[in-house]
Amino acid sequence: MKDWDKASFCWAPSSPSPKLLVVVVPLVFLSGFLCMEGSSGTSTSSDYPLLWGAGTPCSSFSPATKITTTETTSVASMRLPCFSTEESERHLETHPKAVPLHHVQETLWSDISIFNQSSSPQMVPAEILQLQSPDERNQEDLRIPINHHGHDVAPAVMKEAGEDSKSAERLNGSGVAPIITKVAEEDSKSDRINGSNVDPVIMKVAEENSKSERINGSDVAPTIIKMQKNHTQLERLEAGLAKIRAAIREAAHQKGNQTSDFDYVPEGPMYWNAQAFHRSYLVMEKQFKIFIYEEGEPPLFHDGPCRSIYSMEGNFIHQIEMDKRFRTRNPEEAYAFFLPFSVTQMVRFVYVPNSHDIGPIKQTVIDYVNLIAGKYPYWNRSLAADHFMLSCHDWGPLTSSYVPHLYKNGIRVLCNANTSEGFNPAKDASFPEINLRTGETKGLIGGPPPSCRPILAFFAGGLHGPIRPLLLEHWKNKDEDVKVYEYLPKGLSYYDMMKKSKYCICPSGYEVASPRIVEAIYAGCVPVLISDHYVPPFSDVLNWKSFSVEVPVSEIPNLKRILLSIPTRQYKRMQRRGLKVRRHFEVNFPPKRFDVYHMILHSVWLRRLNVRIHDLRLQS
Repeated sequence: MKDWDKASFCWAPSSPSPKLLVVVVPLVFLSGFLCMEGSSGTSTSSDYPLLWGAGTPCSSFSPATKITTTETTSVASMRLPCFSTEESERHLETHPKAVPLHHVQETLWSDISIFNQSSSPQMVPAEILQLQSPDERNQEDLRIPINHHGHDVAPAVMKEAGEDSKSAERLNGSGVAPIITKVAEEDSKSDRINGSNVDPVIMKVAEENSKSERINGSDVAPTIIKMQKNHTQLERLEAGLAKIRAAIREAAHQKGNQTSDFDYVPEGPMYWNAQAFHRSYLVMEKQFKIFIYEEGEPPLFHDGPCRSIYSMEGNFIHQIEMDKRFRTRNPEEAYAFFLPFSVTQMVRFVYVPNSHDIGPIKQTVIDYVNLIAGKYPYWNRSLAADHFMLSCHDWGPLTSSYVPHLYKNGIRVLCNANTSEGFNPAKDASFPEINLRTGETKGLIGGPPPSCRPILAFFAGGLHGPIRPLLLEHWKNKDEDVKVYEYLPKGLSYYDMMKKSKYCICPSGYEVASPRIVEAIYAGCVPVLISDHYVPPFSDVLNWKSFSVEVPVSEIPNLKRILLSIPTRQYKRMQRRGLKVRRHFEVNFPPKRFDVYHMILHSVWLRRLNVRIHDLRLQS
């Protein structure tokens, strides 16, 4: 008998022995337990919870079976151990059904399908880049080293490393690469995964000072993606405007103007709020940028009259195009966009005289807006709310109505600021009509003091519109103190008569605006405004009642009584205030601070401050 047969014979008695039962029975239970544990192919502990489902017979489980928890749902192609009902209950007592790790992992596993049926590991989609909140003090790095060898897809193992985390998992008996999601703490060590013929894929949400992972004995260079919110340039501009609004509100509540200025400090009752105006003006000088569309050719675009009653239209276009402070060539940094067409030039070169057909002007404006709206994104972004046009011609308001968004949303800078024709002071701006016959103001500015003005009131002009006939009917050649002429007698100078008068009558003509308003201010004569539905220039800043007289059309017969009722002291105050605000109506070449050019810009600046632009294209 061989030795091993003898040994076997010695250990096999013919009858059972109590000693034998004591030895054999524990061994049987131990071997059964080890076999059951080894069948899963992985080693787990409560420190590394799995996404477990209920015990499922092996014959009914397929790679497409869903493993569902109370928190997440993902599709896995790993195999589960076979359990009976009692074993399943005991197993669930040891391994909870759902153990939430962190909201970042919930986002990761609920939003994407980690596995597919291909032979290569699935790439991590862009959605997982939103794992960390952008407002955390220290934004986390997302390290995604990927290496694979074309094996079948891997089981999902979610690992949370704590302060007492154990050594890395050892995965045996599997020919696929595991995917391990690890939330690393400070001073966490690299994991080493053995028993696998392929490199694992590790997605690590790194803490500060975390080091690169060392996988299978080789250093893997991590890919670091900074988590931060990308604000658009428009959002940055709007954030800056919000701060400016707050600064202006703060200045508005100050007592007295505490802002120094080497040139001019607005003060007095001529301003609704001198402090707020000054603060707004200074910020405008520093930050306001305007983009001018370069499309279009002169004379209809980038050109305008400079020596006529509509001279301000051409002067502004020429000055803004030469301005290096406010004009920008980069539309992304612009707060406002200028449409550089001239309605006066269109009337001159496009409109057929006496045809009563404004269709060519209408089509010109529509074609131009369609051109820039198709070429640039800025018109459609705000529906014209940050765009502005400027016109001193009587047809300016009508021309803007051919483009609905321009009429309803855009900033219309108009001489003809008539509220009965759609002028909206909240978004539209009134600017002065100045008749520069020679192209300059030389000889127009200045006049004697109040004591050297013997004439109470003066007017000379043609019968234009509905108001002037009433004025001439009641006052033409009927009073020595109220000089009203349709045509000046020979030998009299229009400007000399203004400089000899205390009050200069400024009735509306066909339209509400009149160049006599600025001419009166130039001459030191207190303007008398007679009009309906007229919004005076820069009235958002200037308190016109402090340096002018407003007379309703119905009170024209009582004009002399109204003027004589004003005390001499009050008249002198109004005249003196008019001299102070005159700088805001002066035309300078080149422009000077606080002059009419800068006041027009400030009117646009205020309207831009009044709106908050949101990119409508991003909201759709």
